[in-house]
Amino acid sequence: MAAGLHRLPLEKPIYQLEDQIAALEAAPLGGQQQEELRRLKRELVEVQKQVFSNLDPWQTVEVSRHPDRPKTSDYLGLVFDEFVELHGDKCFGDDPALLTGFAKLDQHKVLVVGHQKGKTLAERQACHFGCAHPEGYRKAMGKMRMAAKYGLPVICLIDTPGAYPGVGAEERGQAQVIAESMFLMASLPVPIVCVVIGEGGSGGALGIGVGDRVAMLEHAYYSVISPEGCAGILWKSVEFKADAARALRFRSRDLKEFGVVDAVIEEPAGGAHRHPRQMATRLKTFLARSLRELVGQPRDELVAARYEKFRRMGKWLDLPA
Repeated sequence: MAAGLHRLPLEKPIYQLEDQIAALEAAPLGGQQQEELRRLKRELVEVQKQVFSNLDPWQTVEVSRHPDRPKTSDYLGLVFDEFVELHGDKCFGDDPALLTGFAKLDQHKVLVVGHQKGKTLAERQACHFGCAHPEGYRKAMGKMRMAAKYGLPVICLIDTPGAYPGVGAEERGQAQVIAESMFLMASLPVPIVCVVIGEGGSGGALGIGVGDRVAMLEHAYYSVISPEGCAGILWKSVEFKADAARALRFRSRDLKEFGVVDAVIEEPAGGAHRHPRQMATRLKTFLARSLRELVGQPRDELVAARYEKFRRMGKWLDLPA
C-alpha cells in the first residue's frame, strides 16, 4: 500500500494511517473492524489530500525527487505504444541520460525525447542521475530533425537536476549545444509539447524545453538553479536550501502565474509516486488534447506562435536616464 521504502518526513501521518490499515487487514475482521477499516481508508484519502495540497517549496523538491516517482521509462510503457528507441549522436556516442525514440500516442505517431534518471543505483550511475552530456542533446536534435522530415510531433519529458557539469562535457561544448537545441526547437516546423515530470533544472531542462505547449506536473519544479546551488551562492551554505527554495518561486502554481508554463497537470492525492498509473492517465489525456489542438495548424503559424510565446515572457521596466 505504501510507496516503496523511501519515506518523506511530510508523509508521516499518511504512513501511520497505512500501517493501521495494514494491521487491521492482516487480522480476522468482524463487523466492527470492517467499519473501522472503512473509516481509516476514508481518513487516509483526506489526509493525503491535505498533506499534498499544502507543500512548501522545499517539500515540493523532495516530492519531485522521490525515487518512486514515475520516470520517462515508466511513462513510455504507460502512456505510449510501440516505442522504438533511437541511439547515438553520430559524433561522439550515445548518452543514456536522454532517451529518444518513435512511438504512438492514440492515433498520433510521435517522437519522444526524455531525460532518464534510472531506478537502481547502477542505472542512476549509468545515466549520470539524469544529467545529460552534449552528445545527449546532439542525439535529441538529430532525432528532432528526423521527426520534422516526416512531419511527426515531438513530445519532451523533462526530469533533470541540470546538464552534466563535468570537464569532458564542457570540452565537448555543453553550453553551445544546449543553445543550439533551443534554437532548433524554436524553429522546428512540427508541434512540440514539453512536460516537466519531476525536476526541471537549469539549462539541462531548457535544452529540450522549447515547445508550443509547456506544462508541469503539480509537484514538479522548474528553476534556473537547484535550491542547494542557490543557497551555496547566496548564503555560502547548503543549510539554507529551504530559504532558497522559497525565494526561487519555482513551483507549478508560481510558474503558471508568471506565464512560464501553459498548464499544470494535477497529481493524484498522495502524489505521482503513490499512484503512477493514475498519473500516466492524466498525462496521456493532456498530451492527446494538446496534439489535437496543434496537429493540422499551418507550419508557419505554428512556429510564429511559438516564437511569440517565449518573447512575451518576463517584464521590462523603462527607467529614466
